[in-house]
Amino acid sequence: MTTTPEAIHGYIAAGLDCTHLEVEGDGQHFTAVIVSTAFAGKRPIQRHQIVYAALGDRMREEIHALSMKTLTPEEFAAKA
Repeated sequence: MTTTPEAIHGYIAAGLDCTHLEVEGDGQHFTAVIVSTAFAGKRPIQRHQIVYAALGDRMREEIHALSMKTLTPEEFAAKA
């Protein structure tokens, strides 16, 4: 079964409170922009670990490559 960007979007949204979430990909490689207050005060590796926790075993079993931009709402607003 091929994983879709919509499925990954749903997995992340179910496990992490996001104020903005975009996922794109081709079934093998995916990119995501994830905006959450949970990232406040966290280093990039800690932010990625939060997302990995939301994805659980899917990261090993279904998702082969996921490139992430993890931002707080304030960081996201500053980039807009």
